[in-house]
Amino acid sequence: MDEVRSTVSSTISNSTERATQPIAQVQPEKAFPVVQQMGLTDLLGPLMVGSIVVVGGLIFFSSITGLVIISEQEVGVVVKKFGGRLPAGRLIALDGEAGYQADTLAPGWHWGMFPWQYGVQKQPMIVVPQGEIALLVANDGASVPPERILAKVVPCDNYQDARKFLTNGGEKGRQMGFLTAGTYRINTALFKVIRASTASEYDMSPEKLRVYTVQSDKVGIVTTLDGLSIDAGEMAGSTVPGHNNFQNGEKFIHAGGRRGLQEQILLSGSWNLNPWFVQVEQLPMTEIPIGYVGVVIAYVGKAHEDVSGASFTHGNLVLPGHKGVWTEPLYPGKHPLNTRVMKVELVPTTNIVLNWSGRTERHNYDSNLASLTVRSRDGFAFDLEIAQIIHVGALDAPKVISRVGSMQNLVDHVLEPTIGNYFRNSAQECTVLDFLSARSDRQSQAAEYIKTALRSYDVQAIDTLIGDIQPPETLMRTQTDRKIAEEQRKTYEVQQMAQTQRQQLVRETALADIQQEMVKSEQNVNIAELQARADIQRANGEAEATKLKAVGDADAIRATGNARAETYRAGVEALGSQSYTAMQLMQIIGDRHVRLIPDVLVGANGNGNGLVDGLLSMILWNQQTNGKASNGKSVEALTEGEEPDQAANGTPVAPSAQSLNPALGAEIEAIFNADKR
Repeated sequence: MDEVRSTVSSTISNSTERATQPIAQVQPEKAFPVVQQMGLTDLLGPLMVGSIVVVGGLIFFSSITGLVIISEQEVGVVVKKFGGRLPAGRLIALDGEAGYQADTLAPGWHWGMFPWQYGVQKQPMIVVPQGEIALLVANDGASVPPERILAKVVPCDNYQDARKFLTNGGEKGRQMGFLTAGTYRINTALFKVIRASTASEYDMSPEKLRVYTVQSDKVGIVTTLDGLSIDAGEMAGSTVPGHNNFQNGEKFIHAGGRRGLQEQILLSGSWNLNPWFVQVEQLPMTEIPIGYVGVVIAYVGKAHEDVSGASFTHGNLVLPGHKGVWTEPLYPGKHPLNTRVMKVELVPTTNIVLNWSGRTERHNYDSNLASLTVRSRDGFAFDLEIAQIIHVGALDAPKVISRVGSMQNLVDHVLEPTIGNYFRNSAQECTVLDFLSARSDRQSQAAEYIKTALRSYDVQAIDTLIGDIQPPETLMRTQTDRKIAEEQRKTYEVQQMAQTQRQQLVRETALADIQQEMVKSEQNVNIAELQARADIQRANGEAEATKLKAVGDADAIRATGNARAETYRAGVEALGSQSYTAMQLMQIIGDRHVRLIPDVLVGANGNGNGLVDGLLSMILWNQQTNGKASNGKSVEALTEGEEPDQAANGTPVAPSAQSLNPALGAEIEAIFNADKR
């Protein structure tokens, strides 16, 4: 049945021209080559005649019954050929007037559409692919008010019911509403539908007719093209509820939305947006790096209400959502902010080093700072390099920004004049050389002063460091020459000390080399001293012993002598001196084994010594006989080697008993002495 219906429909749409063609124009050989090859040429004529009869019958039937068949993917746009006249300014008939009719024909069989009264234009259904939207332009309807750009949205089944559109006050022109993905039966006589595939025909970019996608890590800054004007003194429209992120423009306008830049933003995602109503600019999210906080300066929002307190007189702080500097900073991370209506000032929470020199840190805050030129009390100008370390607390950052506006302003308008002025004043209180010599003191004083000065700006001064000092070259040349001379003198002294030390080292080395011998010598000295002491002690002992022995011997001799003297005395008394002496001599001669018969005869000269001289002569002879004299010398030595003793008158004298034999002489002397006593 469906095949028949399709065949009939296509046949009716083309029946008039094809049915009136003469049969003679149809060439079976060309039209049916296969049939001719199969040998069925004879059957072609009756078949064609039958088809023509059927088609003609259908045409006749449709013309009588007014049958129109609309397929599933089509919509019938009806044109009434005659009827009442349309009101001025109207294009679509609502009450049966001639012209385009508001109602369309849905897929199916429609009766009473007599061709002599109605023309039916079969249009394909509007198909909006996934990921796209379709815009509409109404050719009929009420006029758009001057304050509006787009026609309002009215209930009309997504523009598929033209009658409702017109009767509900639909407006001509570009529509606020649009078609999302799907299939629609649109009366193309009333609406022009703009899709991505046909955008170029309407001077539009196909990209604008696709679902809008906000990328991740980005925000969509929205500008609306319709709505009420922004209030005086405002730069963006305030946030209004209910429009589902600008996807329902009609609700946005009814809620009081303003045209132009909007406070509200679009987050990442896909959005069905009417490009005639919304323009979107994608910007990166606001990123707060680690080590920073972000101070928000809002240009839109609720009325300004200062919450900084009476003590904070150099700026204003407001709560989030109000115009002004927010009291709460943004911490490290990514934040979806509308940077078209608010500004985020980054404030480092780590220590910041600012250099008054040719060096610039990565933060670049000190790019405009240069070394300070100061003048000393003695009139010399010199350059001074300074490094200042500061810190701004996270909770103090809004106060700092509210006071000075930015970190760069803090450096240019606060730190630079404060530090520069201090060092210029400080340099005038001393000479260049004093400044150089008291550098650490100057640095400590500067750090204390600047710390106090910056505390009133809610900035912590961590430290102040004096860098390179560049005094006048002429002054430094004299100081350098003097210093060089002093250093040379010190060098010479050090060299002298080094030579002294070297000599000491050589001496110590030599001493170390002879240390063993010195130790041995010292030990020998000690030993010698000990031996000397021992010898002294020994000598003292021997001397004492000798002394004691001599005393003893003397006493013994004295006792012996006394005893002998007593004996002699007794003998002399008993025998007489001559007799006793003779007896003693005879005893001695006997003890000495002296020969009685003398070899030499000595005569007396008339004195008493003749006997003695004779005895001595005998003893001398006896010694000569034995080969030795009693004094240890040979007879030859006595007679040849030595001259005999002589008397005072030169006459030789015979040797005495003591010289010949001391012991014998001593005994004889003792005898004579005893005899004399």
